[in-house]
Amino acid sequence: GEEQIVSFEITPPSEASEGFVTTEAEVNGKTYTKGLSVIDYDHIPKQTLYPDSKVKVVKLDLKRKGNLIGYIEGAGDVVPESLQQIGYKVTTIDPESISTESIQSFDAIVVGIRAYNTVDELKFKQKYLFDFVEQGGNMIVQYNTSRRVLVDQIAPYNLSLSRDRVTDENAEVRLLNPQHELLNTPNKITQEDFKGWTQERGLYFPNQWSSEFTPILSLNDKGESPKDGSLLVAKYGKGNYIYTGLSFFREFPAGVSGAYRLFANMLSLGK
Repeated sequence: GEEQIVSFEITPPSEASEGFVTTEAEVNGKTYTKGLSVIDYDHIPKQTLYPDSKVKVVKLDLKRKGNLIGYIEGAGDVVPESLQQIGYKVTTIDPESISTESIQSFDAIVVGIRAYNTVDELKFKQKYLFDFVEQGGNMIVQYNTSRRVLVDQIAPYNLSLSRDRVTDENAEVRLLNPQHELLNTPNKITQEDFKGWTQERGLYFPNQWSSEFTPILSLNDKGESPKDGSLLVAKYGKGNYIYTGLSFFREFPAGVSGAYRLFANMLSLGK
């Protein structure tokens, strides 16, 4: 039952690269390479798991613009920590404190998953967020469920959420607007960036939107119709409003390089 902390350094290669670091513990001449995880709840039998003791490491080929990011937490994810890992300065925003003055210094504001389903205060703060975009900021809204949306208007233009999703993480991704800035600056996004995704492509995509929005990607599960609402961007005043149902909250912890590169482009748009 003892615990011991061991520190070490890893030197990455000069080029972009991905790999795994495996840990081994030698005790009394015996080598152990598994972790230990116990699932113990009253309503199910106790289960003990022994996952491989390894972690993915990634050397990213990534460029970014802007630096100060405001994050509005929703139902919980590790996106803020993930953005900090690639060099952004991320501040968690208390929804009650949102005002024109309190958010004007940010380069971009990111709204966490299902925030518009769970944070009542946002119904009174949308005006300030839209004003932030109009004055030149980027606003990125991650997925919300189509039921129990707390705000009257989720975007500055008409946008309707649906239950559309793509569950196959290897589903083909078609670039609808390959010349769009979102796919080219500061990182050139290609089909390679959609390899290695985990668990799904995305969920609760919008299925109707006004002409101000530009759809960026098209994808679908096998045998289903194309879904074009996974990543939508609209110019609003001097800034940009982006809605995405892509599962960045799953891809970041899994170390998916392409997800980081695409999100960096979203944060950098127009900068």
